[in-house]
Amino acid sequence: MEIRNIAIIAHVDHGKTTLVDALLKQTHTFRENQKEMNETLIMDSNDLEREKGITILAKNTAVHYKDVKINIIDTPGHADFGGEVERVINMADGGILLVDAAEGPLPQTKFVLKKAIESGLKIILVINKIDKKDARPQEVLSEVEDLFLELADDDSSLEFTTLYAVGRDGKAFYRLPEKYSPNMEGDLVPLFETIVNEIPNSIKDEDKPFQMLISTLDYNNYVGKICIGKVNRGKLKKDKSIALVQNNQIIGQYKAQQLYIYEGLNRIEVNEVSAGDIVAIAGIPQLTIGQTVTDPQYPESLPAIKVEEPTIKITIGPNTSPFAGKEGKFCTSRQIKERLLKEKETNLGLRIEPDPEGVNFVVHGRGELHLAILIETMRREGFEMQISKPQVIYKTINGEVCEPFEEVTIDVDTEHMGVVSEEFGKRKAEMKDMVNNGQTVRLIYKISDQNLLGIRSSLLTKTRGTAVMSTYFLGYFPKTGIMMQVRNGALVAVKSGEAMTYGLVNAQDRGTLFVSPGDPIYEGLVVGIGNREFDIEVNVCKEKKLTNNRSAGEGVSVPLIPASPMTLEQSLDFIADDELLEVTPVSLRIRKKHLSTTERRVKQRQEKSLRQSNENGAD
Repeated sequence: MEIRNIAIIAHVDHGKTTLVDALLKQTHTFRENQKEMNETLIMDSNDLEREKGITILAKNTAVHYKDVKINIIDTPGHADFGGEVERVINMADGGILLVDAAEGPLPQTKFVLKKAIESGLKIILVINKIDKKDARPQEVLSEVEDLFLELADDDSSLEFTTLYAVGRDGKAFYRLPEKYSPNMEGDLVPLFETIVNEIPNSIKDEDKPFQMLISTLDYNNYVGKICIGKVNRGKLKKDKSIALVQNNQIIGQYKAQQLYIYEGLNRIEVNEVSAGDIVAIAGIPQLTIGQTVTDPQYPESLPAIKVEEPTIKITIGPNTSPFAGKEGKFCTSRQIKERLLKEKETNLGLRIEPDPEGVNFVVHGRGELHLAILIETMRREGFEMQISKPQVIYKTINGEVCEPFEEVTIDVDTEHMGVVSEEFGKRKAEMKDMVNNGQTVRLIYKISDQNLLGIRSSLLTKTRGTAVMSTYFLGYFPKTGIMMQVRNGALVAVKSGEAMTYGLVNAQDRGTLFVSPGDPIYEGLVVGIGNREFDIEVNVCKEKKLTNNRSAGEGVSVPLIPASPMTLEQSLDFIADDELLEVTPVSLRIRKKHLSTTERRVKQRQEKSLRQSNENGAD
């Protein structure tokens, strides 16, 4: 039996996971009465993936077409999860590049295609969603060809087969239909045939000593850690000796206790695995991604997985607010450290180091979304912690301080073009291109990560949630100017207690509130955003004074405007340098680093005095 290993690569929401659904169903991987036959996004098994509608973790499955086994690797499309793409793309011999027929190639299309070409994958281009009203498949094909010309290192990368598809309907075509309709006959046979004919057979060097690079880790309560990867050469039988190797040095020798291959969504236990297949091996207690499993007689390492460096960092530590320990199961520094180290084993884009100033940990990631997903996962597991404002990671290159820059693509209605241009102008962005598509416009900017922080929430507010933003990491360039403060000051609670309607009504004239009547409040909590550029202290726990005869101010009624709570991503965008985000399984609270009003005032006076002395010294 022959084997084909393919990775499905695309920008976010261009239909990767939906296409995999159709591939699984049309190869009769499930019985007709299995629940999966009526499900969508079968591969997005993670709760966060289903809620956000994006693939976060790379996963693999396998289908059979005729006499060929096809291992399919579904990869994330968001650049923040580029570590997942880099981790698994070495298992593939070919790639299906999926591009939306209306949107065309976007920043993450460029990112994943670049990785595929660097890995030497044979590419099959599938222009998906040709049933859209605004589909422009021929133009999109030209744009993709331009992208290949930009990224290809040699002529061999420029040769690719193009198919047209509607992944949702499970149909692919060799030629673009003149007019597509859902009733049109069709299936995915053209795609299967192209995979079989174009992608090289993975089976080779079966007679050589066993060797496999670890690309993924899993855990089973019965057999412990499981390593997953593509067998590079040779065969391995159950209970045979294996060696764990790094830099051509044997770290330890073990026994292959269990061997698995993939069939559909399941792992099937087998007695032997051979070259070319994607397999799972149990029996090695301590291992990491990037190490090699080999025959003990031939301990030769495969090249380690290269992962791009992180660009953003945050500090995560135990919660120190007055409500610490009330809402979470895991609250200590030791528990947070163990969880972060466990995450580091599989999340290659992360870097974790102790904070030299205390019991906190500095976590480096690929972007705000990358870090937000980690925090959200931890809070759902019962962790309670406090998070600092995201900071950009600077590098010194040739004696000059450099910072990371992104290429940002915005698709927005033409009526909102002005506010988008104003926002990016304020953030010192450089416009690279503008394409008008009738009702919508595509704007492309070059901007530093420092000035990009917090823009997503601001853009969604100003464009009424219609702006679609994508980023592509350009690299490190000399440090530029930092934008002026764009956020107003906070409304800060000066009393602890319970939020009262009377106190909230008095405070709402000064800004927008984040809390509602009955919410627990402590001194130093940020209860809203003010109308002015400086912080305003408010007492939202204030009650209405009563007299013996009637309530004071009877007859005066001011309606309370409903609170505007923020999501985790919005909160990370919002917090200032002197604030922290308190994260628990139940609540998200923004607070000042110094909770006491007196402490904050002393700190402000000290900072003012320091600024004045620096200015006098400069004079």
